[in-house]
Amino acid sequence: MKAVVLNITREFLVYAVLCLGTFGMLLTIMQYASFSTTVGFLAFKQDYINITVWKMAFYTHVFSSILVLCAGFTQFSNYVLKHHRNLHRIMGKVYAYDILFINFPAGMIMAVYANGLLPTKIAFVILDSLWFLFTLKAVSAIRKGNVKAHKQFMIRSFALSCSAVTLRWWKIVLSHSFHFDPLTLYMIDAWMGFVPNLLFAEWLIRRKQR
Repeated sequence: MKAVVLNITREFLVYAVLCLGTFGMLLTIMQYASFSTTVGFLAFKQDYINITVWKMAFYTHVFSSILVLCAGFTQFSNYVLKHHRNLHRIMGKVYAYDILFINFPAGMIMAVYANGLLPTKIAFVILDSLWFLFTLKAVSAIRKGNVKAHKQFMIRSFALSCSAVTLRWWKIVLSHSFHFDPLTLYMIDAWMGFVPNLLFAEWLIRRKQR
């Protein structure tokens, strides 16, 4: 009984943190609904704002990424998996198709045009490539009936999906803890946004195996 309560409490806390992060992302996204070219992140991208392919990639990524986070929630709920298997499959397809066919190409364009010189561009290219690879492997695994591999690659994929949230948290932490110039801060933040997530995912996978 105690183990059941602990599992329920742990799952509730994880979902509470994810909900707060997603809500924060939603508030961030809402500011771009006006399509003003001077709000938020766009204020620092004035050199690229008139490049049509970048602008299309930005708005595509911004407005579709929230679907990835919301769909990802359902993939790790034991309740949904046991009692609403069809919902799990449908939302899983939304999650995978959104990443593979919408966010991967949009994210790669944004990575090429990223601020922060070469280190930042490399970070986002690696992030986007691994995001695509882990999601593709998760889809491939479940089609082959390999549930264990599917779960492991979905954990890795969703850890990278959450980098959109953790990147912003790390920016707040780093900017208040150190006195980096904006360019250096952005370069560090680009790596901190997803590397700790991947390390945590690998720890979680190995913990489940034990």
